[in-house]
Amino acid sequence: MTAVYGDGRAHSGSRGSGERQVRTDVIGRHPAEALAGLLGVRSAAAESLPPMWHVVQLLEAVPQDLIGPDGHPLAGLPAPPAPGARRMFAGGRVWHRRPLAVGREATRTSWILASREVEGRSGHLRFVTVRHEYVQDGDLAVRDDHEIVYRPPRPAGAPSIARTGEPEPPGTTGPGAALAVDPVLLFRFSALTYNAHRIHYDRDHARTEGFDDLVIHGPLQAVLMAEELRGRGHDLLGQVFTYRLHAPAVGPQTIRARRPEGGAPEQVETVTGDGEVSASGSLTAADEYGGTAGDRAAEAGGEAAGETSQTRRGDG
Repeated sequence: MTAVYGDGRAHSGSRGSGERQVRTDVIGRHPAEALAGLLGVRSAAAESLPPMWHVVQLLEAVPQDLIGPDGHPLAGLPAPPAPGARRMFAGGRVWHRRPLAVGREATRTSWILASREVEGRSGHLRFVTVRHEYVQDGDLAVRDDHEIVYRPPRPAGAPSIARTGEPEPPGTTGPGAALAVDPVLLFRFSALTYNAHRIHYDRDHARTEGFDDLVIHGPLQAVLMAEELRGRGHDLLGQVFTYRLHAPAVGPQTIRARRPEGGAPEQVETVTGDGEVSASGSLTAADEYGGTAGDRAAEAGGEAAGETSQTRRGDG
C-alpha cells in the first residue's frame, strides 16, 4: 500500500518483520524557527538542528478523513487505540549520532521495533516501541525510539486527574529552564508537531478522557529537558538521551526542567507547578551502534515484570 501526503514523499509497505513508513523531505528552517519562538530561545538560524528538534520535521500529513474523533489517526504507526481504549506516550530513547543539516533532504523511516503485553494494576496493558530513523546523505543522523502504552477503557466513575499546578507570577526565578504553558502554547505545539489528539487543546474532550484540564505534551517536556541539558553545557551528539514520563502534567502552569536534587550532572527532570516530577531523563554514552552499557542486560532480563510508572501516562 502506498500513500502520498503533502509536498513530501511518503509510503508504507512491508519490509523485514513488518510495516514500514518512509517519508523524505527537506529539513525546514521555518519549523525550527517556529519551535525556537515557542520555547522563547534564540532563533535556530544555524545550519543544523539542535538535538531533539527533529520532532517538528518530516511529519506525516494524514488526510482529514483518516482522523478519528479523539484526534488520533485511524491508521498508521503506532496503531490507533481500539474503541474505548486509551493510547499514551510513555517515554523515549534518542541517539543523536550526527546533526541534521537544515535545507537539505532527509528521510525518516518508522517501524514497530518491539511489542509486549503485561497485566498491571489497571488491567491488561500493551507496550509498543516505535523506531524512527532519520538518514541524511546516506548516513544515519538520529535514531528515536518512542514507547507507547495502550490501556483499557477508563472505568465508569473513576476520579479525574486534577490540575497539577498554576502559572508562576511574573518575575519568578528558580532553578533550570522554565516554560509558562497556557492553552495557546499547547495549541501551537500541537500544530508544530501535527498532533491532533484533543486532550491538548479541547478541554471538554480532555474531561472525557479523565483529565480536569488540558494535558501538556510529553514530547514538549522531552524537548525542554534536552534544552536544559544543553544550557548546562552538555553535548547531546554521540550520546543517548533516555526519558520517561511519570505522571500527566495537567492545566496551564509553569513547568521547569532542572537537575534533580542530588542527581548526577547528566540527569534532568521536569517538575509541574505544584513541584511534582512529571518526567525524567538522562544522557548515556553510546557505542557505534547507538547502544549503551545497560542495553544488553535490559534485553536479556526483560522489562515486563509488572506495571511500571509508564502506565500512568496520559500525555500522548
